Amino acid sequence: MTHSSPLELDGCSLTLADVRDVAVGRRPVALAAAARTRMQATRAVVAAIVDRNEVVYGVTTGFGKLSDIAIPPGKLAQLQVNLVRSHASGVGPQLPEHEVRAMMLLRANVLAKGFSGARPDLPDLICAMLGAGLWPVVHEQGSVGASGDLAPLAALAVTLIGEGELHAPDGGLHPAAEALHAAALAPLTLAPKEGISLINGTQAHTAIAALAVAEARVLWQAAHAAGAMTLEALKGTPTAFDQRIHDARGQDGQSESAALLRRLLDGSALRESHRDHDPRVQDAYALRCMPQVHGPVLDAIRFAEGLIGRELNAATDNPLVFDNGEMLSGGNFHGQAVALALDVLAIAMTNLATIAERRIDRLVHPDLNEGLPPFLTATAGVSSGFMMAQVTAASLASECKVLSHPASVDTIPTDGSKEDVVPMAMGAAWKLRRIIGNVRHVLAIELMCAAQGLDCRRPLRSSPAVERAHAAVRRVVAPLGDDRILTPDITALAAALERREFVVS
Repeated sequence: MTHSSPLELDGCSLTLADVRDVAVGRRPVALAAAARTRMQATRAVVAAIVDRNEVVYGVTTGFGKLSDIAIPPGKLAQLQVNLVRSHASGVGPQLPEHEVRAMMLLRANVLAKGFSGARPDLPDLICAMLGAGLWPVVHEQGSVGASGDLAPLAALAVTLIGEGELHAPDGGLHPAAEALHAAALAPLTLAPKEGISLINGTQAHTAIAALAVAEARVLWQAAHAAGAMTLEALKGTPTAFDQRIHDARGQDGQSESAALLRRLLDGSALRESHRDHDPRVQDAYALRCMPQVHGPVLDAIRFAEGLIGRELNAATDNPLVFDNGEMLSGGNFHGQAVALALDVLAIAMTNLATIAERRIDRLVHPDLNEGLPPFLTATAGVSSGFMMAQVTAASLASECKVLSHPASVDTIPTDGSKEDVVPMAMGAAWKLRRIIGNVRHVLAIELMCAAQGLDCRRPLRSSPAVERAHAAVRRVVAPLGDDRILTPDITALAAALERREFVVS
């Protein structure tokens, strides 16, 4: 995806689609003129406080438990540098580039909102780094989500002052000062309050959340393509998707799921082949109850989209600076809101994985697959077919269940118990990211098995929509004859899902 014009950050209008455009599509970013004016006004408030030598948290005092310590004027610059250095204490795996870019975008946007009291120079440099393809080393672990994502955001902040390391477009990892110089950029000298303005906030876990919720919606659609193909391969009935059934319950997501399945299955000759004289009365839940399971997943996605979408434009640092001269200390940096959305989405996506795995089992199980070859291979016994693919799906679904335990119900007091209730939002974020990856692979396995099942039903043809999904699978993965290594097939189909090749409507 390419854009000729930069996305202008005003702190108020960033969308989930914008985040993906910048993080994945590499759209350029710039600070809006109105945001620059607002920032300059609240920066003047901070400068006046410093000139009057007032005692204000985060400006002329220490931080957290040390907020009772007043800092002399001659130490204010060192205070900001020490703050970002000391808080850059993350460990563990590095966040991938697209998540770091999303975090950088969100941090620039919250500064643009004008409540931070920071100079426009800060978001200007972040925007320039995004444009130059520079991104800091940010570790996954070390944030409890309050006072925001301190360690991940500090990893960004230190590179703005020329310390730490930056990934560059050449694929290398360079000292930040060198990488900035190579891109014709200069590090900043932080003014009073700017250090805390850079590290207080929810932008690390919200960045992961914004990208994950977009992927969740894509997988929700793909799950219907996979489920419809499985239903057809198993000669199931779409009767359970009749609109009247779902109108009688009145659940929005369920009704939309059923409607999507009806559209996908409309016009199937395979369905007509067993409409009459079929001894079966009902299909198993994994087929019949797709709307009742897929539907609440859509409801959860919408809940998460709304909450995360609002957080993109939220003022989440502390204290907040108002253009009437007041500075107010509060707790907008607390990540409970997004952490809750992440946990809800983790549970919902786990349900998507578990029902898909059950459909896979019905496709390969010789006692359940309605006359398809055992494990979908013509030479069962000599060949194992898709036996182990179902085992892999079971493993992934089980892992999702473990990961769906909510992080946001946990808390451990930090900072000398000044921060005594924390939301563990980053844990909720990386757990969801792994669940999303697991669901993608489970659906890849279902698509692969369902396509093989349809092949076994030839010359009968399914509906136009299902046949298009089948063709999309076959563009990536060949039918299974003799046993072969299946990891490349699963990986390739998962990549196709990530490229959004199974989005249906």
